[in-house]
Amino acid sequence: MSIQKITNRIIERSKASRAEYLAMIDEMRNAPPAPDRLSCSNWAHVVAAESDADKKAIPAGQGANIGIVTAYNDMLSAHQPFAQYPNIIKLTARDMGATAQVAGGVPAMCDGVTQGQPGMEMSLFSRDVIALATAVSLSHDVYDGILCLGVCDKIVPGLIIGALQFGHLPAMFVPAGPMPSGIPNKEKALARQKFATGEIDKATLLESESASYHSAGTCTFYGTANTNQTLMEALGVQLAGTSFVNPGTPLRTELTRESVRKLLDQTSKGSNYRPLAEVITEKSIVNAMVMMMTTGGSTNLTLHLVAMAAAAGVRITWQDMDEISRLTPLLARVYPNGQADVNHFEHAGGLPYLVNQLRSIDLLNEDVVNVMGEGLDAYTRKPSLQADKSIAWGDPIIDSGDDTILATAAAPFAPEGGMRTVHGNLGTGVVKISAVDERYQVIEAPCKIFETQDALKAAFDAGELDCNHVSVVRFQGPAANGMPELHKLTPYLGILQDRGFNVALVTDGRMSGASGKVLTAMHVSPEAKKGGLLAYLQEGDVLRIDCHTGELASLLSEQELLKREPAQLPDTPMTLGRGLFEKMRSVVGESTDGASFI
Repeated sequence: MSIQKITNRIIERSKASRAEYLAMIDEMRNAPPAPDRLSCSNWAHVVAAESDADKKAIPAGQGANIGIVTAYNDMLSAHQPFAQYPNIIKLTARDMGATAQVAGGVPAMCDGVTQGQPGMEMSLFSRDVIALATAVSLSHDVYDGILCLGVCDKIVPGLIIGALQFGHLPAMFVPAGPMPSGIPNKEKALARQKFATGEIDKATLLESESASYHSAGTCTFYGTANTNQTLMEALGVQLAGTSFVNPGTPLRTELTRESVRKLLDQTSKGSNYRPLAEVITEKSIVNAMVMMMTTGGSTNLTLHLVAMAAAAGVRITWQDMDEISRLTPLLARVYPNGQADVNHFEHAGGLPYLVNQLRSIDLLNEDVVNVMGEGLDAYTRKPSLQADKSIAWGDPIIDSGDDTILATAAAPFAPEGGMRTVHGNLGTGVVKISAVDERYQVIEAPCKIFETQDALKAAFDAGELDCNHVSVVRFQGPAANGMPELHKLTPYLGILQDRGFNVALVTDGRMSGASGKVLTAMHVSPEAKKGGLLAYLQEGDVLRIDCHTGELASLLSEQELLKREPAQLPDTPMTLGRGLFEKMRSVVGESTDGASFI
C-alpha cells in the first residue's frame, strides 16, 4: 500500500458524495452577485452600523467584504488574544480598498476547565453546534471571503464544517499561537500523580497547574488544539509556518494582516480566486492524516477528520488512518509523546521541517492548492518580519535544531506513526501508540467494570485496582452522555503502571489529546448504549488488546456474551444545560462516522 493508492481509494469511494457537494458549491458560485440578489432593504440592514463610506461601498460591491467568524472569549486562554483581531482585520481590509465585518460568534468551551466535570458531556456536541453557528453567521450571504478565528479542540473542526457549506468562498484560518513555556510537562504530570496518591494538597497542585497554564495562548502540550493547528497548515487553509508563533509578538500581528491581504487576493474580486472547495480535497485531507500520524497527534482528530471530510463530500475511515499511520514514520517527540512542548518543537524546526522530511519520502500529495498558492514548497519555509513590516518566507528548513524533538525520515523515532485501529468482538476502537512504551502495547488480563469516572477513582482509592487488569469504562459514548473525555483517569492508571502493574483502559468515551503512557482503546464502536458488547461484559472477563495485530477482544465469543443480560445506562442528572442535548444524543452517529448529529 502507498499514499497514492490510499488517496486513489478515497477518491473512488467519495465519487458520488464529492460530486454532490461540488454541485452544491457550483450552484452558489454561479448565483448572481450579492448586489443583484439583495434588496435595498436587505442592504440597509447589512450596513446600518457601518461608516458612511462603507454604507456606499459594501452594497455597491466596490471591494471585497470579508466575514469574520470568531470564537473569541476571555475565559479560554487560547482565544483571549482574538479580542483585538477584528479591528486589525478591518483596518487592513480598509487599507486594501475592502471591508470586513464580524459575521458572528461561535461558542468556545475549554476542555481543561470541564475535564472530569459534568460540562464535559457537552464538549463533543459543541463541535456541531459551532458548525451550525458558523453557517448561521454566514447565512446573510453578503461576504466574498471567510476569515475564521479559532484554535482549540472542537472549535476548529466546527468552523471547518460550517465554512465548507460556503465552499464557493475562499477561507482563511488565523491562529493566536501558544503561550510561552511554563514548567516542564514531566513535572506537571508528576504533581498530578502525587495529588492522586495524597502526597501533595490541592493548593500545591493548583500552584503547579498555574505554572503550566499561565498566560494567554494555546496550552503548550501537543494535544487537540495544537494538532488542529498542524492540520490547518496541512489542509492549506492557514499561512505556512504560522501555527506556533506566540501571541502578542510583532510577527504574530503582522501575520494576521498578511492573512487578510492574501484572503482578499483569493476572493472572486482578487487576482487569484481560490475557493475553499478547491483547497480541501481528498488529497489535502490525506496530507492532514499523514501530518497527524508523523507528529503523534490527538486521537480526537480521528473523530473530527471524518466529520470534516464528510462536510466536503469526502469519505474517509479509521482504516485509512491506520494504513497511513503504518506507512508514516514518527518524526516528532512532543508531550505527551516526549518531554518537549510546542515552543521547543517550533524552535527545532517545526512544521516546515516535517513537511520537508515527508516530501523527501513521497508521503505527501504535492498536487494541491492552498492559501499560499500551489504545491507544498511554501510550507517548508518559516515566515519572518522584515524591516518594512512585510512578511517574507525564508529558505526551506532542512535540518533539525534538536534531534531529540525532530528526527529525520532516515532515522525516525519509530518506523510507524502515532495511531492504531483495533478490531474484534468488542467492536472497533482507536489507540494512540506514540506515547505508549512498546512493552505496554499488548495486554491480556481480567477486566474491571465501571460506568462512571468516579467509580474508577473510588476503586483506586480503595486499593482494588492494584493488579494486572483492563479497566472498562462504558456508557461514555455519544448517544449515552455525549462522549466526554476521560483524562481525569490518566493519573490513576499511570500510578498503577508505575507500580509495576500491567494495566489498560477500554472505553466508548474519549481521552484527552494529552492522553499518554497507558494503553487505551477508546472511541469503541458500537457503544454500549447502542448494543455494543461492552454492555455485556462482566467483572473478571479476560480481554486482549494487541496494537501490533490490531486486536480488541473478549476471550469469550460474541455468542457467549450475547447470552447475558446487557447492563443498562445509569441515570444521570441533566443539570448544567445537558438536558438541552437530549435530542442530539438520540440521533448522533457512530464514532466511526465522526460522532456527528448533523
